[in-house]
Amino acid sequence: MDYRQLGRSGLRVSSLTLGTMTFGGRGQFRNVGEIDLAGARRQIDMAIDAGVNLIDTADIYSDGASEELVGEALAGRRDQVLVATKARFEMGPGPNDGGLSRHHLIRACEASLRRLKTDHIDLYQVHEWDGQTPLEETLGALDDLVRAGKIRYAGCSNFGGWQVMKALGIARLRGLVEFVSQQVYMSLQERSAEFEIVPSALDQGLGLLIWSPLAGGWLSGKYRRGRDLPDGARHASEWSEPPIYDEDKLYDTIEVLVEIADGHGVSPAQVALAWLLGRPAVSTVIVGARTEEQLADNLAAASLELSEEERARLEQVSRPPLPYPFWHQWASASERLSPAQFALLEPYAR
Repeated sequence: MDYRQLGRSGLRVSSLTLGTMTFGGRGQFRNVGEIDLAGARRQIDMAIDAGVNLIDTADIYSDGASEELVGEALAGRRDQVLVATKARFEMGPGPNDGGLSRHHLIRACEASLRRLKTDHIDLYQVHEWDGQTPLEETLGALDDLVRAGKIRYAGCSNFGGWQVMKALGIARLRGLVEFVSQQVYMSLQERSAEFEIVPSALDQGLGLLIWSPLAGGWLSGKYRRGRDLPDGARHASEWSEPPIYDEDKLYDTIEVLVEIADGHGVSPAQVALAWLLGRPAVSTVIVGARTEEQLADNLAAASLELSEEERARLEQVSRPPLPYPFWHQWASASERLSPAQFALLEPYAR
């Protein structure tokens, strides 16, 4: 396991993070996993033994049960790891039980602290954009939580590039806490984050935490062209994330993934994770699993080395078409690209 700076912050996080969406199994999250307390303890043990120092959860996961299980499982060893959680989604029936208002964020943070049985959250992330609450209010609440010692760092999740830039601009103008990270979806199945989110992270020094790096299991190797979905597969349920827009392209990617995995004698999942670990701005990749066998396999990806030729093959087969204005910038202004732009556009010149 290696440790990377979380953006420009002084915090060092393991290249793999333990995700806990599978903990609890309540409501819609039953489709993702039903890990109980004993299972949570074993998964956390495995992660710590592998060198993982960051555990990620959210208040919405199983209606708070995931946070509760993390808190119980970390009893007596809270200081061994960093804990990240998130808030934004509705946690009750009231009109103020969701969103990024000062009212909701402070209440949500205090509720997470109780469930996690801790006096501080190492990385507190706003889980989704809220277009109806002024960013000044959201950032002011986060700033107050930092000053009160309830959170150490603030991050965002699922923001667009312009939304991150707006938040950073307001924070700097008003002297408020700045986001040090963004948690986003990115994988060999879906690389849209590379157009705006990755360049803004590179330019502004945010670390990226990657969620669902195996595309909800699509990149595990169990989904193959022309075969029925395996029994118990998440995508055979009502769980629709991530959406699949081009199934043929996805299966082309899976075929290359399987071929490279066979060459290394490892699972396709390990190759998909290792590829992400080498992408620009990525601080850590979040791995979660329904079983301990899956988790052990995912954790082994931290030591898998892919060749430049293998990385290039995966990049090429999964590469999305370049949208405007980026194709125009590459054609007309390639002599004056910033490092952030070059990270996006350079592969398209090959």
